[in-house]
Amino acid sequence: METTSVGLPALSVKWALLSLSSSMLLSSLGTSIANVGLPTLAEVFTASFQQVQWIVLAYLLAITTLIVSVGRLGDLIGRRRLLLGGIGVFTLASALCGLAPGLEWLIGARALQGLGAAIMMALTLACVSETVGKEKTGSAMGLLGTMSAIGTALGPSLGGLLIGSFGWRAIFLITVPLGLLTLLLTMRYLPEDRQPARRAAFDPLGTLILALTLAAYALAMTLGRGHFGMLNLALLLAACLGVGLFAWVQARVAAPLVQVAMFRDAQLSGSLIMSLLVTTVLMSTLVVGPFYLSQSLGLSAVGVGLVLSVGPLVAALTGVPAGYIADRFGARRMTLVGLIAVALGCFLLSILPSSLGMGGYMAPLVVITLGYAVFQTANNTMVMAEVQADQRGVVSGLLNLSRNLGLITGASVMGAVFAMASAKVDITTAQPEAIARGLRVTFTVALGLIGLAGLIAVGSCTLITKRDQR
Repeated sequence: METTSVGLPALSVKWALLSLSSSMLLSSLGTSIANVGLPTLAEVFTASFQQVQWIVLAYLLAITTLIVSVGRLGDLIGRRRLLLGGIGVFTLASALCGLAPGLEWLIGARALQGLGAAIMMALTLACVSETVGKEKTGSAMGLLGTMSAIGTALGPSLGGLLIGSFGWRAIFLITVPLGLLTLLLTMRYLPEDRQPARRAAFDPLGTLILALTLAAYALAMTLGRGHFGMLNLALLLAACLGVGLFAWVQARVAAPLVQVAMFRDAQLSGSLIMSLLVTTVLMSTLVVGPFYLSQSLGLSAVGVGLVLSVGPLVAALTGVPAGYIADRFGARRMTLVGLIAVALGCFLLSILPSSLGMGGYMAPLVVITLGYAVFQTANNTMVMAEVQADQRGVVSGLLNLSRNLGLITGASVMGAVFAMASAKVDITTAQPEAIARGLRVTFTVALGLIGLAGLIAVGSCTLITKRDQR
């Protein structure tokens, strides 16, 4: 029987990757499938938009605040064991969402579902190195990236179809049988944890401080729907204080949640910052795009949706090839290639749409998405292929956290840049010329962010090369 470099039969590896892919698909689907149902849920529960938006926020906050902690917990008690628990929690919470008698119940169940999703997101990446050999890590990361893109892209269309055919409960109940299937696949095919579960101290104080800090930052960036008031400022200051307090605590506890010394590694710290910057730029396309396409180009809601779906579709199609490329040419080199492609797309978006219309928007969007797919796969591969076995969970959590924070920051900060450049507090009343100006300025700023990421990439490579030559 053919075996792989990690000692597993080749067929078992394929089924194990299928179980990890299903976990990634479900957690991504949970992120996007509820958004399309918010108008229906506001009507069903006789609630305002500010109230029903917590159905989405509860899920995202749970993932953002807990993903590093659950990754570390997986390192301590066994990643396979915790992943099975996370899939079970996600599936149970999905059923509770579908059976919710009221809005408060639904929001609470969504937070529980977010806990399960945080475990699934963090530990699927962490389990890759125990499933495939180092030489195939890029291909596996590309597959997971593809499934994440498919889940994100599938959510709105599948959600709309289910609501129209079966009612709002179906958008949550659909993930119950999928969750059970994923649980069975994982139990059957994911290899046992190589290291026996070891008794080691967990860091409850650091976990609490980090969760509160991340929650404060996420709320500061999302509350107010674009209006940054005193509450947002207070939450942002609390987050800044929380970062300092967390670092102070981690340097003094016996078993820290995150070892501060890890961030002295140029490759890890550089990769995390680059991931945050690139996902901030990627989110800009989703924030700015709908306004430009509808108000400058006059597209209908259906047309806007079709154009914006090009990005996730390209990501879904290029994830696996990007993984093969990273394995073939080296993850570090392809990280820089991905950044160059994203920078080129931002430059084109800052000059083409005003003269070429929809084609001038879609072509750069494809370039940005291609670059992002290559960057994300190569960056994740570069980090996870080198990390120590007992740190894979927490490092995977940090990678996912940097991505989530980038998406949150992009929605808030880049949205504010777009509004200011358009010279309108209420962007919905801006004229087409103002929207076009806002687009140019926003992606000029985005180009600067990618330039910074490129400098970090070059600097990290230089430091690592010097270190290897010693």
